[in-house]
Amino acid sequence: MTTRDRKFDHIKICVSERVESSYTGFEDVFFIHKAVPELDYNEIDLSVNFLGKELKAPILIASMTGGHPETYKINKNLAIAVENAGIGMGVGSQRAGIEDESVVDTFSVVREYAPKAFIYANIGLPQIIEKGVEYAEKAVEMIDADALAIHLNFLQEIVQPEGDRNAVGGFNAIREVSSELKVPVIVKETGAGISREVAFTMREAGAKALDVGGKGGTSWSGVEVYRVENEIKREVAKDFWDWGLPTAFSIVDCHDVLPVIATGGIRNGVDMAKAIALGAKIASSALPFLKPALESHEEVEKKIQYFVEGLKKTLFLTGCSHVYDLHKIHIFVYNLLKEWIDFREFDLFEFSRRRFHDI
Repeated sequence: MTTRDRKFDHIKICVSERVESSYTGFEDVFFIHKAVPELDYNEIDLSVNFLGKELKAPILIASMTGGHPETYKINKNLAIAVENAGIGMGVGSQRAGIEDESVVDTFSVVREYAPKAFIYANIGLPQIIEKGVEYAEKAVEMIDADALAIHLNFLQEIVQPEGDRNAVGGFNAIREVSSELKVPVIVKETGAGISREVAFTMREAGAKALDVGGKGGTSWSGVEVYRVENEIKREVAKDFWDWGLPTAFSIVDCHDVLPVIATGGIRNGVDMAKAIALGAKIASSALPFLKPALESHEEVEKKIQYFVEGLKKTLFLTGCSHVYDLHKIHIFVYNLLKEWIDFREFDLFEFSRRRFHDI
């Protein structure tokens, strides 16, 4: 199967099948209601600066698609919506566009219809390992991107029939691209999360931000279950459906190492507020925007407004006049997330001490 056909396969599966994993960790975060907020709701400020770009709200539509003629409409509708909303978005893996010029417009349409928005390019680490900086530059140039996401999807690769399974040289490849590319590099997971240990190595490699892409959203092992024909391999893919570090766990692990984009199971504005309260700079989501993007940009804009309204109302009810005031408030954390934080407090001291000593 060609790369472009595989991309359309993924879209059809995500629209029609159950593909989400369980437990983000946000279930274990509880906001303390402020009965007297002492705020004017209309003056609450959601605007932020991220990687040198102004956003009206700390929201991105996460990398979703491109690379098949049928995806042109999806990316066009997403682009119009983010431009009108003053937020940003990423495109799906641009490997298909680099390999096949006939589908370049399914990616470049994003910059055409979102000339001022924050747009990030996207290419997989296996392709960077094999092709190097030139491959990354082509992805950025294709959409005049403000940043490049190098996505890590080795869980998907090892269960996918066409998967790239060589991860040797990944650190050096990221370091080379980060040092030579003219735009900042975001290291992006795709459903299995980023641990603190990996976050430190990515900072050392020169990455400027992390998209933690944690467990709890779309499971790409789950998506591949619907594509794998071999019975044994399909059953193995099912075993890894819920593999990975939940999104909230990854935010806790990484928030003080590099700026964090929280992706993975964020389904409303309250989830976004929880992600930012745990330390993220940006909240991001993909699957909730897919069906609206198949309809129109107006439907995408409605979904963006749904997220924005929920986020803003959470700020009001916690007494926050600016979205990053969420970093300062007390939150109640319990259950597995609390256990993770307790576990990490002990381990992190020893890990950090060794790491900085090594440097």
